[in-house]
Amino acid sequence: MKNRFYTFLLIFMSIALSDSLAQDTQSLNLKWGKLAAIQDRVGFAGSFAGVADGKLMVAGGANFPDGRAPWTGGVKAWSDQVFVLDKLDGTWEIAGKLPLKLGYGGSVNWKNSLIILGGSNESGHHAKVYQLNYGHGGLLISNLPDLPHPIANTTAVLMDDVIYVIGGLSSPDAKVAADNFWALDLKAAKREWKILPAWPGEPRMLSVAGVQANAVFVFSGVALVDGNRKYLRDAYRYSIKDGWQKIADLPNSVAAAPSPAYTFGKHQLIVFGGDDGVLAAKASELKDQHPGFSNQLLSYNMMNNTWTNAGEILIHKEADAIANPNASIWAPVTTTLTVWNGNVILPGGEVRPATRTPNVLMAVPVNKK
Repeated sequence: MKNRFYTFLLIFMSIALSDSLAQDTQSLNLKWGKLAAIQDRVGFAGSFAGVADGKLMVAGGANFPDGRAPWTGGVKAWSDQVFVLDKLDGTWEIAGKLPLKLGYGGSVNWKNSLIILGGSNESGHHAKVYQLNYGHGGLLISNLPDLPHPIANTTAVLMDDVIYVIGGLSSPDAKVAADNFWALDLKAAKREWKILPAWPGEPRMLSVAGVQANAVFVFSGVALVDGNRKYLRDAYRYSIKDGWQKIADLPNSVAAAPSPAYTFGKHQLIVFGGDDGVLAAKASELKDQHPGFSNQLLSYNMMNNTWTNAGEILIHKEADAIANPNASIWAPVTTTLTVWNGNVILPGGEVRPATRTPNVLMAVPVNKK
């Protein structure tokens, strides 16, 4: 009788595990749409974004105000404007301004606030950290401890009330990317940044970070070799218990893809698009003929340490509100991915070299687990 019971238990557990894995390896089904465009003719790349007090918030970033690219004399300008949206069918309002013009830093949501970290502007790279709220009194900005040193082109995630800042570029003229891995415990009585050991790979900027199952992940990015870009495909997992571990390489680079990755199910992270670097050296040659960046969704499953194709940005082509009939190929990079009321939001960004967009894409998960 006892042997029969154990046999039954093993069969039951095997079936349950099989069902769990089957559910967690399915592709994410997204219904694509568009929110109101940000109130700027050109749009911004490198903006901070997140949710503050229930409202969607986009702050800072940079563009070429006259619409001209650098190779035609365009000059990049940074923004200090903060935009808020209070409902899905609403219009953006200007909530106020950041203490300084800033973009290309990290963004995390914590409780009812958006926290922005580092970034750059015309004067160089910065170490400031600001906490943004939006209430009846309007925009509220408070200071958190400065980063250990200035950083831009970085990425950040939040896990268990701890902010992690990963990689970047320490100065505009740096010849190598950074290997910083910093942590700030927001629950600590005395908040101070801790410098943690870096991942066992090349220093990098423009990576995609993510959080899943009590672990921090870093995917891809760009290394600098004597100032020249090297597009990376490697990936790493960090946990407090085990430290850093190398995981499966991506099928291609996803540099500057919207970060952080989207947490799906109990074991998956979804990366939206990115730059594979194939045309990076030809950007000034192709100019307006550049085909744009990848619109592929890649899913990493930590249960079997594999990458799979998870669909495309705008694959359903339901975004009929977007004027461009080829909108499915105009996937943004250098923007923040955030989740608002269960919806994946990709605000603004760069849709081909030096070309910004004011569009705000929204993906509604149909089969979120």
